[in-house]
Amino acid sequence: MRKEVASGRPLNAEASAALKAAALRLIRESGYDKVTIAAIAKEAGVARQTLYNRWNTKAELVLEAVFEETHNYAADPMLEAAGDCRALLENFLIKVFQHLSVDGDILRALIAAAQQDSAFQDAFLADFVQPRERMMTALLHYAQEHGELSPDRDPEVISAMVHGAFWYRLLNRKPLDADYARAIVSEILDCRAPVR
Repeated sequence: MRKEVASGRPLNAEASAALKAAALRLIRESGYDKVTIAAIAKEAGVARQTLYNRWNTKAELVLEAVFEETHNYAADPMLEAAGDCRALLENFLIKVFQHLSVDGDILRALIAAAQQDSAFQDAFLADFVQPRERMMTALLHYAQEHGELSPDRDPEVISAMVHGAFWYRLLNRKPLDADYARAIVSEILDCRAPVR
């Protein structure tokens, strides 16, 4: 959770970018628990206080860095220009899974940190989990509006189930790949409402 600056000079965007890049680089190389705030600041070439002017904890810094990194893989889909809903859903999940294959260890560490710190848990939910859930729910509403998802289905519940499926696999170090993305989409779109 980024700190707000009440007055004075704006925080240096270059220092923030350097700190986030350093955090990701070091943690990908050595693991979350082995990387200290001091090491991140040194790698970024800034004073430790510069880091603390922006974030309260290492977890908050890393969360922001990872969330920004998700946009390099699966940014918010442009539904206005979208075509086939199945392809749209599959591509979105494939890209999410590609990111999880790179930063899965970091996300597992952040999930563990969230269990120890309720304030960070709130930030993790608000700043990482819920935005991704909103994207998936919007995709499901789009599929419903275009007749590819039954009007009897609940997009919010399906979105929660999709996230449950891949968080479960992430936490248990099971494969998250294109085949699994396609299997999820098939379960969503090919499911028929029961005859009443």
